[in-house]
Amino acid sequence: MTSWLPWRSSSTETSQVSKSSKPADPPSSLPSSLDFKQLTTLPPPLLALASFSLGSASALLAASVYRRYFRRIPNGDWVTPDIFRNRRWVKGVVTSVGDADNFRMYHTPGFGWRWLLKFRDVPSASRDLKNQTIHIRLAGIDAPEASHFGRPAQPYAAEALAWLKSNIEGRRVYCQLIRRDQYGRIVSNVTLASRLFPWRTKPVQLAMLAAGWVTTYEQAGAEYGVWGLEEFKRVEAEARAARKGIWASGKLAETPAEYKRRYAGGGVSFTPNPVPSAEKGAAAPRLRRKQTVLGRFGRWWPWGVRA
Repeated sequence: MTSWLPWRSSSTETSQVSKSSKPADPPSSLPSSLDFKQLTTLPPPLLALASFSLGSASALLAASVYRRYFRRIPNGDWVTPDIFRNRRWVKGVVTSVGDADNFRMYHTPGFGWRWLLKFRDVPSASRDLKNQTIHIRLAGIDAPEASHFGRPAQPYAAEALAWLKSNIEGRRVYCQLIRRDQYGRIVSNVTLASRLFPWRTKPVQLAMLAAGWVTTYEQAGAEYGVWGLEEFKRVEAEARAARKGIWASGKLAETPAEYKRRYAGGGVSFTPNPVPSAEKGAAAPRLRRKQTVLGRFGRWWPWGVRA
């Protein structure tokens, strides 16, 4: 009906354009049969090499993940130099606390140790824990020395030990392994996981400083983690000002570092043992008589009197 018109119909033109400008099919993301055919015609040695490379890469990746997240470190002898170099963080459960600045931790990598998916247990018997724990030395702090090798304990050594035991023994901790000290202990920054919110942690060293049971360790090789020496000194100063813990009298007669230096140099006990009252009463008159006689005739004594 519209063919007699001297002009073209717009609908006819639109239909012709739509027919001529049909959109092309999108390219397929899958290879064509020709591509698969080309793959199947690759030389067998090349296919074997590709399969071996893919398998090796997968095995290396799996081994790396296992070593990093699932392999348990039995004790400090198994801590390798690359772990120290990377300052790797490990998690575990504190099995015992020997002194106020060190403890033993049972490494618990991977999963299966918590109550939600618990199918592995931390040993509790001493025979099962033998050579199965890492001896951790808290970095950046110095606690009062306990009695060892016949040396007397420093004041507040027992109280500092009791504080650490009550706060971390049997608890889950995270340790950043830094280096091995001269006693084979692993110097570490340690954080304590919250009981209710495991992702929330607090540094054990700063907690001990805040409670007033330790001093800041400032000898060679001291480590303070991300907190830094200034933060350690600030927390210590606050505890000292509040006269907490070892700062009850305001100052220390001898710091743990001074105690160790004195005994390293062959020093004797800082505080002499008190003499019983009976012995003091018997010895005092003899000492006075001796001093009186020597004092009376000392000016005629040819070699003088020795104090």
